[in-house]
Amino acid sequence: MTQKKSASPRRPRPADNAFKGDDLRGGVNEPTYGGALSFMRRRYARDAEGADLAIWGVPFDAATSNRPGTRFGPRAIRAASAILEGDPQYPWGFDPFAKMTAVDVGDCALDYGNHDETPGEIERQAAEILGSGATLLTLGGDHFVTYPLLKAHVAKHGPVALVQFDAHQDTWHPEAGRIDHGSFVARAAIEGLIDVKHSIQIGIRTHAPATHGIEIIDGNAVETLGVARVVKKILKRVGKRKAYLTFDIDALDPAFAPGTGTPVAGGLTSREALLILRGLAPVNFVGFDVMEVSPPYDQSDITAIAAAHIAMHFAAMVALRRGTK
Repeated sequence: MTQKKSASPRRPRPADNAFKGDDLRGGVNEPTYGGALSFMRRRYARDAEGADLAIWGVPFDAATSNRPGTRFGPRAIRAASAILEGDPQYPWGFDPFAKMTAVDVGDCALDYGNHDETPGEIERQAAEILGSGATLLTLGGDHFVTYPLLKAHVAKHGPVALVQFDAHQDTWHPEAGRIDHGSFVARAAIEGLIDVKHSIQIGIRTHAPATHGIEIIDGNAVETLGVARVVKKILKRVGKRKAYLTFDIDALDPAFAPGTGTPVAGGLTSREALLILRGLAPVNFVGFDVMEVSPPYDQSDITAIAAAHIAMHFAAMVALRRGTK
């Protein structure tokens, strides 16, 4: 009896898909420990023309109130994402890049010595990416970055519902001209960038002077309600409105995200956060970001790995929505 030949192993594509890839769709099979690093090995591009999703870094941390280092966040998240590329993504069961085109458009160009220009530059460059028609997924960076991102998205879509995962409300009083990651939500509410009646914060574990009418599910409530009821409350609050999702990595407990500027005990587990995100697939999100990853305080890259998984969930949401159009 002749033996059947075993199937030949899958051959890897040429290395460095980030630069040499000839297709904006589909996973790749590169060693996770080598090759040029982009977000999940997506091809680098000068612009987002023709792409459904654009991944962009904003390496800025001059607005931090405690530990710096989030300027290195985009680089760390990209490196950590190498373990994810090329396979059907759990728990979605599909490769998001088989359903849509996606590119990594690199990082925001900023002058480290002219902080007064930073908000306008982030907004302007984000608007250019959004002008291509791509959905923008931003890797931060401290949480001030979300303020100019919101301005760029609102210029295109109108006021949005804000879904914010965070240990902090970020609603401290905004002083004119101040660049501060603790007041961007207050600024967005006062300027009408967000629809506060349909906005919600998840995982809050600190007190701030004002809520601006935003609903809060604090850290203890996440535990007592459970994932399913948290998802239900978010879906009810946002409804069918266009929404923006911002995820401060300190929404996770420091056990799961030590590499951040202002860690607060009592936060979400990685599993809770990812399960909640999975349940938000029906929401009409027009933009996403993950902020406050500070690699100098990380241990064994676990914070960057968590952020990469969060960003992958964002990508899967975009793929599901694009796939139904």
